[in-house]
Amino acid sequence: MTDIKSKVQGIEASCKAQNIDDFTEPTKNIYEAINIINKRSNQLAVDIKEELHKKLEEFAVQTDTIEEIHENKEQIEISKFYERMPNPSLIATNEFLSENLEFRYKGDEKEAEEQDETQEAGE
Repeated sequence: MTDIKSKVQGIEASCKAQNIDDFTEPTKNIYEAINIINKRSNQLAVDIKEELHKKLEEFAVQTDTIEEIHENKEQIEISKFYERMPNPSLIATNEFLSENLEFRYKGDEKEAEEQDETQEAGE
């Protein structure tokens, strides 16, 4: 995954109304478009969660008692950044509408493999 900070630059964290025709242009079906955006959103959510946990692990301190709580300003800033960041659904929607999101269908992969095999067999 590329750096999430560069990926979310310029994406507004609030949601706004969209034109449905923009979603149906690449897929010709609104439900397929929503499904593609949903799958990408889930991927982004997992990636963001992993990235946040990796960054916060650096600050993890093993203590014997719960009463000892250490506040770290860097840790707070990292957490605030991830809280202000746009929702993964908004990031995925932006990727889809700006045509930065590549998608394909399972059947297309199988057909492409079969065509490759028949071409190799015919040679």
